[in-house]
Amino acid sequence: MSSKPCLLAVLCLFALSTAAAPDVPPNRERGHATLETITGGGTQKLKDGLADIAPELAQWIEDFAYGEVVSRPELDLRTRELATVAALTALGNAAPQLKSHIKGALNAGAQPQQVVEVIMQMAVYAGFPAALNGINAAKDVFAERGVEPRRAKP
Repeated sequence: MSSKPCLLAVLCLFALSTAAAPDVPPNRERGHATLETITGGGTQKLKDGLADIAPELAQWIEDFAYGEVVSRPELDLRTRELATVAALTALGNAAPQLKSHIKGALNAGAQPQQVVEVIMQMAVYAGFPAALNGINAAKDVFAERGVEPRRAKP
């Protein structure tokens, strides 16, 4: 299933909800809508978690990371989330963010086995420990969601 209809619906709803706020920059609207798709409606929770110490960071995430970069049309959101899962797996030191983006990949239309394949490929580029940690993060997310990926045949 394509994430474009879902993202389009979120963009439309957000545009309608902010029509009375002309001072909201377009990149914030795009960023908010993109984050809503990735987080499954948890953008405010993300912002609230930073409000007491670094509200500007939440604004940078929404405006720049998601409003300028992630929302670019050259790649669909599913592909961008799979790339993010690969990068975070390779980093090996961002387990909470990796889990968040595994959820985001699923929210954007990726199949569980696609997430597993991306993480497995990182064994070649980032090492087996990074891939094993990534697989464990995926297992946690899949268990939380009641998802069971099909096993690929060797």
